[in-house]
Amino acid sequence: MKIGLCGTLSVGKTTLVHALKQLEQFKDHETATERSKYLRDQGISLNTDSTLKGQLVFAAERSIELMKENIITDRTIYDVCAFTLSAKSIGWTEKCYFTNILMTLRDDYDIIIYVSPDGVEIEDNGVRTTDVKYREQIDLTIQNMLDEYPPKKLIKVSGSTEERIATILSQLN
Repeated sequence: MKIGLCGTLSVGKTTLVHALKQLEQFKDHETATERSKYLRDQGISLNTDSTLKGQLVFAAERSIELMKENIITDRTIYDVCAFTLSAKSIGWTEKCYFTNILMTLRDDYDIIIYVSPDGVEIEDNGVRTTDVKYREQIDLTIQNMLDEYPPKKLIKVSGSTEERIATILSQLN
């Protein structure tokens, strides 16, 4: 099963992936998590403006993940598209082509889990931005994309990690 967590920055996606991996039903799943420091060190912009080349790298990572049999990842094509659509340095035509191409992969995910930012403070990890307005913009863009390009199965979670896991497990049963 391919499970992708999507959501704006600093909402606990990586924490949730690690928590899910501890559960018996996900023990055979590979996980893909935080790559920000590595990518930043490669010169790829991670914050409020990215380039088309940078977003292509992110898209390639998501494509590689979708080639796996069983995976839980803390980033999806929805996240990549939201950051692309929010980038000032990428033209509108490129944004549209890019999004339309990536969205053809959405059915490769068995489950998309949208992680809400409600009640979650931004954590400054020294890599990502702490700009609240940008975080809200990305969140709104992801939510709009989930409406416009609905996944096969969508689970929306909020609250503590334990509450999120309970919601996921109840939705899967």
